[in-house]
Amino acid sequence: MSEAYFRVESGALGPEENFLSLDDILMSHEKLPVRTETPIPRLGTFFLDRSGGAESDNAIPEGSKLELPLWLAKGLFDNKRRILSVELPKIYQEGWRTVFSADANVVDLHKMGPHFYGFGSQLLHFDSPENADISQSLLQTFIGRFRRIMDSSQNAYNEDTSALVARLDEMERGLFQTGQKGLNDFQGWEKGQASQITASSLVQNYKKRKFTDMED
Repeated sequence: MSEAYFRVESGALGPEENFLSLDDILMSHEKLPVRTETPIPRLGTFFLDRSGGAESDNAIPEGSKLELPLWLAKGLFDNKRRILSVELPKIYQEGWRTVFSADANVVDLHKMGPHFYGFGSQLLHFDSPENADISQSLLQTFIGRFRRIMDSSQNAYNEDTSALVARLDEMERGLFQTGQKGLNDFQGWEKGQASQITASSLVQNYKKRKFTDMED
């Protein structure tokens, strides 16, 4: 019986998403507030209320405020042509960055944005003057929450962890699950339930890459 789904790692923390990753596909459909800097022809029917008054040629008028999916905003953004400008979502603005710097652990990241780190990293694509502050805030938020996430994952053996993970963004949930698996595997080994020792996936992937290089 074949596996139902082999998880593909997200690329959202890098310059581009990985469109083989379900996490990245979902993240790229999150909405981003933008303002048009020039009329955009033939799209008024799709993005404006009829009462909001698309122009006669169905263009989106200059100065319109819209919420576009991240993938579309990235495709239309061009510093030279100035098609649109991007407004930072509230959770990445200075007010929330101050909250994160005070105590990142009190924030329900999943409620504020289930792909907080990935979406925030993709905002750096838009060349905002606040990019340096955003990237620093993302890093410090992750550092501030990481230890608590891993401590929680290592102290919840065979327990209902739904309340613990409810406040985590998707990347943090992945870390929590990795910690849980390590704990469960170790507990099973201590009880003599581990039938054999197997190489880690990192070692297996390294061997595959090495073999491919030798073939080349």
